[in-house]
Amino acid sequence: MEFHPKELPISKTYDLKDVKDATDAVDDMIKLGFSNKKEGFRVLMPKESKLAKRIGYTITTGITYGLKQNKKIEDIKYWTYHYDETHYAIVLISQKDFTELGF
Repeated sequence: MEFHPKELPISKTYDLKDVKDATDAVDDMIKLGFSNKKEGFRVLMPKESKLAKRIGYTITTGITYGLKQNKKIEDIKYWTYHYDETHYAIVLISQKDFTELGF
């Protein structure tokens, strides 16, 4: 079965312009949590290569660090892909929820 991350149900989309926005998005995702939602989060980033790399790194490491700090050890899956002509996207979801959705 072919799978594309855009097929996942999304509970919230973050349209980020800079690294400060990424930090705020990480805080919000940690607060909302990943457990038992059966939905993920989508992060949109500008297609400026250096900025997208910094935002992506901030999101992925921030989520891992934030969950560990809050003692919420979860296995989070994420994918990065071309969203449209002006954005890259990262989709993040709990491994458990991903499996329960049948992907």
